[in-house]
Amino acid sequence: MPIRRWVLLAYRLPREPSTPRLSVWRKLKRLGVAQLQDGLVALPLDRRNREQLEWLAEEILDAGGQATIWLAAPASAAQERGLARGLQEAVSIEYRKIIADAGSAAAGARGRSRRTLARLRRELGRVRRRDYFPPPERGEAERAVEALARVLEESAA
Repeated sequence: MPIRRWVLLAYRLPREPSTPRLSVWRKLKRLGVAQLQDGLVALPLDRRNREQLEWLAEEILDAGGQATIWLAAPASAAQERGLARGLQEAVSIEYRKIIADAGSAAAGARGRSRRTLARLRRELGRVRRRDYFPPPERGEAERAVEALARVLEESAA
């Protein structure tokens, strides 16, 4: 695996008020960043990720904090594998939850399962958007959600 470039956001926000800190934390979580240190996060470099972190840097500055964007590459392939593994493990956990929820819904009530199916499809899309290094659980989650859809179609017929 060749070493790729990453976009990094180094930031600091004042402790009070806490609302901007929570907002930034939630947005970073939604993006699926790798937390390198307190106030230092990374994502694989692409146009979307760079733009998202630039917007977040502006939000941090507007809240009275400090923020800088960096483009970098890990010093070794082992460091990059570690970053990739960390991101992969985080989404694996989320995919396993989707798999479990789809299995439970397949055994549950029909009306509720349709709502669950819609929710799981949305969640699967959200996880896929931050799945930079797809784990085996990705395919399993996709199959579990589609299996739930088939069960619901068969029960409706």
